[in-house]
Amino acid sequence: MYVGEDIPRVDGVEKVTGQAVYGVDLKMPGMLYGKVLRSPFPHARIRHIDVSKAARLAGVKATVSGGEFQEEPYGTDIKDSYFLAVDKVRYQGEPVVAVAATSEELAEEAVSLIEVEYEELEAVFDPALAMQPDAPLVHEKLASYHHGPSLNPVSGTNICNHFRLRHGDIQKGFEDADLVLENTYRFHKAQHCHMEPHAALAKAESSGKITIWTCTQAPYRQRAELAESLGMPFNKIRVIASRCGGGFGAKGSLKLEPLVALLSLKSNYRPVKMAMTRTEEFMASVARHPVLVEMKTGVKKDGRLTASQVRMVWDTGAYSEKGEVVSRNAGYSAGGPYQIPHVKVDSYCVYTNTLTCGAFRGFGMPQVTWALEQQIDVVAEELGIDPVQLRVINGVEEGSISATGEVLRSVGLKDTLKKAAQAIAWEEKPPRPNRGKGVASCHKNTATGTSSSAFVKIDEDGTVSVMTSACEIGQGSNTVLAQMAAQELGLPLEAITLVDPDTDITPFDFGTVSSRITFFTGNAVLLAIEEAKERLLELAAQKLEANPEDLSMAGGRVYVKGSPQRGLSLKEIFEPSRRHGLRRGYVLGRGSYTPPDDVLPDPETGQSPKPTAFWMYATHAAEVEVDPETGQISLTRITAAHDLGRAINPASCHGQIQGSLGFGIFAALEEELVTDQGKVINPSLLDYHLPTSLDLPEMVIDLVEVPHPDGPYGAKGLADAAVAPTAPAIANAIFDAIGTRIYDTPITAEKVFLALKAKGRRNR
Repeated sequence: MYVGEDIPRVDGVEKVTGQAVYGVDLKMPGMLYGKVLRSPFPHARIRHIDVSKAARLAGVKATVSGGEFQEEPYGTDIKDSYFLAVDKVRYQGEPVVAVAATSEELAEEAVSLIEVEYEELEAVFDPALAMQPDAPLVHEKLASYHHGPSLNPVSGTNICNHFRLRHGDIQKGFEDADLVLENTYRFHKAQHCHMEPHAALAKAESSGKITIWTCTQAPYRQRAELAESLGMPFNKIRVIASRCGGGFGAKGSLKLEPLVALLSLKSNYRPVKMAMTRTEEFMASVARHPVLVEMKTGVKKDGRLTASQVRMVWDTGAYSEKGEVVSRNAGYSAGGPYQIPHVKVDSYCVYTNTLTCGAFRGFGMPQVTWALEQQIDVVAEELGIDPVQLRVINGVEEGSISATGEVLRSVGLKDTLKKAAQAIAWEEKPPRPNRGKGVASCHKNTATGTSSSAFVKIDEDGTVSVMTSACEIGQGSNTVLAQMAAQELGLPLEAITLVDPDTDITPFDFGTVSSRITFFTGNAVLLAIEEAKERLLELAAQKLEANPEDLSMAGGRVYVKGSPQRGLSLKEIFEPSRRHGLRRGYVLGRGSYTPPDDVLPDPETGQSPKPTAFWMYATHAAEVEVDPETGQISLTRITAAHDLGRAINPASCHGQIQGSLGFGIFAALEEELVTDQGKVINPSLLDYHLPTSLDLPEMVIDLVEVPHPDGPYGAKGLADAAVAPTAPAIANAIFDAIGTRIYDTPITAEKVFLALKAKGRRNR
């Protein structure tokens, strides 16, 4: 048995011994080095570019400016982005010209010699101001951009998506309420800070083929975006995934890949490599969306919620990246894991002249959960009801109807509430003053309308190659997929090999995003194994002189049902015999999985009978101590209980939750990407204040297993949901400790100190 066991990571040894080759490690004979000239202005027209001085520098082999190759803008859901700025720049740090030279130093010198004439334009930095009718437009051609069917960009404005959810009658919901409460919450911008920066290497061929090696989360997405933008057939672009030193959503879309590809084309097909500096990561890669959330909640005296009205304004920066989908997914999830008869949500994704924001661990749920779970505690405080009990009263359960009209399955929310509360001794009063406990729950969807495929190749010696394009970015997916294959085939784990993602070899996968790999790619692997088994039974039937339907497979053998001694090992099946002399080198099984009944939310009402393949549920509880003299916060303990359907590898699940708790804790208390007039003013780890493992508190983790009928062995997903409830649990604990609430992240000592001073003045 492998499923459900604590199996060590199959890629662990190569990583801890330094054998793994990451994107930043890539090298090739004759390789050139790329560097980028970036815009010094947040919004400006490009009047003229002069690269002549740079081009004359010895060792410079190529320069590329915007519009030289790109035929169409690219993007996953709204095609609004450019490899290099075309006509104008939209944020400070946007790439304008790329250079390839024989050394990094030469490339940097060449960049310094490029002259660009700009005409500064009026810029907009606040999404609320960007929504005003007279605001300067970041994208004048928004109406012409291709976009997905469930999105609603508003032409002539900076709103790249307006998501609406209408469930029930919101007016009636507030009329039925005994208490109506309104509050505004804000969540800040942050950087992914993955250990490995963006890095890519490209080699173009005279045949027109371009091969790109990159530390990516989604090789097929990058291939499609690059090919479509260049007007090239897909089979002329090959994307090979190197080892990836963390991504957290930042490495799904194109960044450096187009630049190295174009430079290779222009430098007589020499390989070109580029890696971002840490400063570039902060100023020019991608960040988490800041958001303003206005919440109005109606509730009965007995604690039953009657209405929830939510308005969200998301700052997506200069380009949509994935902001339009973040705003949509957060929109149809904004009612939280609660049974609320009347829900109205308006979620706006807005362009500004700032660093682009995109996919970030949790994909919008940390932001909306920050607001919702504090609002639930505000309601509990006003009614005098225990916060855990209020969540139990309203929490969804098996068969509940969601705000989109979905009948919910595999719902372990209330079990997570019970376990998290028990783990933190919720009923016990903290032993000292200024010490408090807080709780927060969440649900989290997964990427809708996506698919995964897998090949399973069984070789003649009985070993197995599992081929998928699911990228192992540190989350342990290779180990989980290997466990499933070993379990299904009855083989030792050592007989299973995972093939690295390569769009010329491994089959399609939407990408390692949205906690989807165990569920989607796992199902594809099981389907591929099923087909491979059928071929094995057909081959064995010839040798055993039996019908395939009379055979069974277990323990790495095929045998006659009822006569296990009459059978063959996998190796023996392939061995030639006197009667069947033809040698067959391998058996190939193919599997592809797309949830059959997912439906994108209606763009007018947000309604869908199944907007996501599954929901993850979680509850976190925190205990804090606050120094009233300084406002300093000490997080002493945090507990996390997660409904993940089925734990394929419990140890890996614990590791995922621990990492996600770190994300949530640091987002709540410390990390913040600070900008001023569009400029990032803390673009280094010296100023960004990234905590370390030594700053983590005691963690208590519980796994709740409520199997999903469609999941492999009942499994769902995990990591994204593990980020969302942490910050509001800490905020609620701080309120419990000092009796004052912090509505904006991060919760700094200064904010707490000022809140305590204000509270003291009010009391006097």
